[in-house]
Amino acid sequence: MSAVLNAPASVAMPWRRALAALGLLLAAIVLLYRDTFGAMVAIWLRSDTFAHAIMVAPITLWLIWRRRSVLMLFTPRPQPWLLLPMALVAAVWLLGDLAGVNALTQFCVTALLILAVPAVLGVPVARQIAFPLGFLLFMVPFGDFLLPLMMEATADFTVAAVAFSGVPVYREGLQFVIPTGAWSVVEACSGVRYLIASFMVGTLFAYLNYSTLQRRLLFCLAAILVPVLANWLRAYMIVMLGHLSGNTIAVGVDHLIYGWVFFGVIILLMFVVGSRWSEPEAVVTLPAQIRNGQTEPVATGTWALALVAVAFLALPQAAAWQLSDSTDVRRVMLAPPDLPGAAAADSQTPMLSPAFPGAVAAFSRSYVQGDATVTVHVAYFRRQGYGAKLASSQNTLVRLDDERWNQASASNAMVVVADKAVPMRAREIFSAHSLTAAVRKRLDVRQVYWAGGRFTGNAQWASALAIYGRVTGQGDDAAVITIYTEGEDASVTAPRLNAFISAHLQRLGSVLDAARNAR
Repeated sequence: MSAVLNAPASVAMPWRRALAALGLLLAAIVLLYRDTFGAMVAIWLRSDTFAHAIMVAPITLWLIWRRRSVLMLFTPRPQPWLLLPMALVAAVWLLGDLAGVNALTQFCVTALLILAVPAVLGVPVARQIAFPLGFLLFMVPFGDFLLPLMMEATADFTVAAVAFSGVPVYREGLQFVIPTGAWSVVEACSGVRYLIASFMVGTLFAYLNYSTLQRRLLFCLAAILVPVLANWLRAYMIVMLGHLSGNTIAVGVDHLIYGWVFFGVIILLMFVVGSRWSEPEAVVTLPAQIRNGQTEPVATGTWALALVAVAFLALPQAAAWQLSDSTDVRRVMLAPPDLPGAAAADSQTPMLSPAFPGAVAAFSRSYVQGDATVTVHVAYFRRQGYGAKLASSQNTLVRLDDERWNQASASNAMVVVADKAVPMRAREIFSAHSLTAAVRKRLDVRQVYWAGGRFTGNAQWASALAIYGRVTGQGDDAAVITIYTEGEDASVTAPRLNAFISAHLQRLGSVLDAARNAR
């Protein structure tokens, strides 16, 4: 709005009272859920990917301040019915807290901040600042789950583009080799950082420069697609620059510098092009009552609603405390079992060491069955929470920076155990330098989760079973079983693994049941 709208003096007092009540409610939300907010801030401070989130709250306040002349024309009016969605969001926060899912709890507390505004000030007021309120969602450090997907997509495009350029290329997982050297797609090559930053800034640009929903959505879509395409081109250009220069440029530090410079130029061009279709700010359509100079009667119950909301939002905290598991994790008794028909191998040095931080107990044992060696690794979880849970991006067979092993493929498998098909995750892993080595090592891997006495190939479902056990007082004990064998031919290793799992998975389940029952 270019013109300054003057609010009637009679609305000043209701606004002061409403803003004070809103301030109380917002402060209570931050205080009650301080651990969740603290986790968000900690990620902002340590992660370059989400450092931009520090600016979200100040930008939101500035966007709201720009609308102050319009907002003052409305009379704040509390909406008690919004206590219900706030209570539901708080209940979802409780489930997320029990599961230790940071993203879910952080989205919930941010949603509570957003819902507090229409609850205290009214829906008409919140509608005038809908975008600034929604912009708060960018505070949540969300998007890490895209990392492996975007790394895979970057590798797909780069290898295809290099091959199209006439350069011979051989790929294995995220690694590939060309005549002048070997390359690999690492985390910095995924483009997740570019995508998240571009989407946030692009959304803000669209709001400030366009007034129609269609143009805003189109530019937001461009803010998603452009950085992804730009990252693919960046990766391809770096490989080709290295290849054509004999690996004298676009390697080492230059690799990162070229990447950021290229990305900056692309985003700048996107904004320059987008500004050509800028629209004048939309004219605000005010309710007829306000246009006629009338004011609504002063609402009552503002403070009462804020206090009731605080009471509602304190309940999940009390429930989380009540459901806290005080079982001593040091009492977990877990040892490699004897398996009928399978003898312990002479060498117990595992070839593969899956990473499961936070596991309270673990073991790894190799067994000889016939002329084959099969290794079993079990990681056991109890009192799951943030940083120590069954389903986590930190839990992995092979770390992205692993120098020994490289995961080449991922799929699902079904193995029959006691006449019942058990879903599992199947992985194929090669020695990291197999692309250039004369002899390579290959591991065929199966992975299955155990929770509540059940086996599943889905980590999220296993986590849900663990949460159910915790809520019902049975504990949230859960485990992940990794079984692998070495061999170059899948037609040999797959039947070997299936036979081993069919014969011994129930025995392994009994060992886990015993550990849970010994709480």
